[in-house]
Amino acid sequence: MAFETGALPLADVDGPFDLQATVESGQSYLWDRADGRMYDSIDVHGGDAWYETVVPPIDGVCDERTVVRVRQLDDRLEWEATGDAVPILRHLLRLDDDLDAIYDATPEDPLLERAYETYEGMRIVRDPPFPCLISFICSAQMRVSRIHGMQMALAEAYGEEIEVEGRTFEAFPSPDRLAGRTEAELRELGLGYRAPYVQRTAEMVAGGEDPLDATELEYEAARDRLTRFVGVGDKVSDCVLLFSLGFLEAVPLDTWIQSAIADHYPDCDRGTYAETSRAIRRRLGGEYAGYAQTYLFHYLRAGGE
Repeated sequence: MAFETGALPLADVDGPFDLQATVESGQSYLWDRADGRMYDSIDVHGGDAWYETVVPPIDGVCDERTVVRVRQLDDRLEWEATGDAVPILRHLLRLDDDLDAIYDATPEDPLLERAYETYEGMRIVRDPPFPCLISFICSAQMRVSRIHGMQMALAEAYGEEIEVEGRTFEAFPSPDRLAGRTEAELRELGLGYRAPYVQRTAEMVAGGEDPLDATELEYEAARDRLTRFVGVGDKVSDCVLLFSLGFLEAVPLDTWIQSAIADHYPDCDRGTYAETSRAIRRRLGGEYAGYAQTYLFHYLRAGGE
């Protein structure tokens, strides 16, 4: 198998774009940096490193599994892939989002404006649902580098191998492959107490439970719907809704956002996840509150304040 090559002019992207900030901001754990420095420099953005992932078939985007490599240069995204990478990149990295309009739609807020200025061009990702679900089940009480390491370990141990021009790439394991693992095997990969959650959720998806059915519901009902999976509470559900299923209003209330609420938006703390979620969504602009949340998360985690 060989790579096709090409470039996507940044002039064809709707608004600014920053590849490093997008894929190293704790939204996705399915990309890897070819130089081995993924998540080593969260306080820096830009650069021209190659990022790699294996993409499963996606309706209307790609018909077969595709290895994709991409890097950002001054005026373009340069890519290598085992198929046409342009529709895949547009889909996964939401390159058709009108980022300037999204910035304008969120409220004037000094903290948020500093985050936008520092990481201008960061997009919300649109990861495949099952790998995204497993990634965030693994995220509890973990640094982003450890979460990423877990997903890479799962792919290396149980993913199907693809040979391209003398290199081996591992796809994220299918639900069937993960469902067939034992808790002990998953614990050996460093998943700890998350191991049975991953195995049981993989069984559920392999048995026909589909995270995509949440897209048929309104936001809060969709969040509740995803909590049927083992190891998925409200926060993990919000992450999957935002970073995979296109609910751009979702605001995952993780440690960083809880701290932001305490320090900057204390009136939004309503005592329960549901009520606090409603309040901070309103404060961050409603429809695109998830974009605002992601900028705040990355800015604060990288030491912006």
